[in-house]
Amino acid sequence: MKVHIDSERCQGHGRCYDLAPELFGDDDEGYGTVLGDGEVQPNQEHAARLAVTNCPERAIELIEEMQS
Repeated sequence: MKVHIDSERCQGHGRCYDLAPELFGDDDEGYGTVLGDGEVQPNQEHAARLAVTNCPERAIELIEEMQS
């Protein structure tokens, strides 16, 4: 599973990096960014889901990777 932020929707409230600092950071203007490649480890899934549900703009999504 990976996490993604839609930069067009993000308004910089910072809830993502407050709730899941291991997955999100902020840029120079305070907008949320995904750290690393966005891969969500099993022990980070709860924090990722909290960030998704707490984003006022719904700018964060979790992308389930298909197994081939």
